[in-house]
Amino acid sequence: MAQPENRRSERVLADVPVAIRGESADNRPFQEETFTVTVSAHGALVMLGTKVAIGQKVTLMNPQNWDEREGRVSYMGREHAGLAQVAIEFLRPAPEFWPISSPPAGWKSK
Repeated sequence: MAQPENRRSERVLADVPVAIRGESADNRPFQEETFTVTVSAHGALVMLGTKVAIGQKVTLMNPQNWDEREGRVSYMGREHAGLAQVAIEFLRPAPEFWPISSPPAGWKSK
């Protein structure tokens, strides 16, 4: 994983409810309501019960504002209590997707 000084945008600890949909690792459609651990302008680390694969495309939906963004699975952590930490990277940066009142300066769209 990239070191913090190499990240494209700063991570923020935030428990944000999200819905994720796509195809599971066995090619079945899924939709799962879950939550984030950290968020950034470029994506999020979420807890996911559905088995997914690195590189696969998924759609994140923010139920607070109905915003949807496409992303891809970029990291899979170990499973804990049936949930795995899964990093999802947006296909395009989307700092406005997250309900962060004071986002880090590096999040500003360029």
